[in-house]
Amino acid sequence: MISRRALELATAILTGGFGVAVVVQSLDNGIGWSSAGVDAGTFPFLTGIIVVLGSLYNLVRGLVPAASLANVPIAITPLELRRLAGLFVPAAIFVAAIPLLGMYLASAGYVFAVLAIPRHQSLPRALAMAAATALALYVVFERMFQVSLPHGALAAALGF
Repeated sequence: MISRRALELATAILTGGFGVAVVVQSLDNGIGWSSAGVDAGTFPFLTGIIVVLGSLYNLVRGLVPAASLANVPIAITPLELRRLAGLFVPAAIFVAAIPLLGMYLASAGYVFAVLAIPRHQSLPRALAMAAATALALYVVFERMFQVSLPHGALAAALGF
């Protein structure tokens, strides 16, 4: 079980780290004014600063013992944690599979896994929906918008 305080502290640290990464990258891109106008890193820098400040505020609120939601002993029960993992784990695998399988196969695999493994849909229906998802992505992006989505290392190895 996860306490509300631990959840808020972890979220504040995670979002703060994201904000710091945005600020550092923005400094590499340049902030301020140039002869062409505002440098490319200016607005991401300001956004990163706002994220860091918000994260620091949440971190302090999570650390200070006060009569707030941070003192709720249990924020996520084991059942809720399993349901959350049921959403997060397939999504993480999907993102990790994109460089290897490409967007189309990874999307088809994700849709199939989300529908068939927890038995929300029958196996043939899940396969049909997975194939329809990959086909729809291909038609919309490759044909209509003429934007190539990642094809992955597998397609490169097979010569596609």
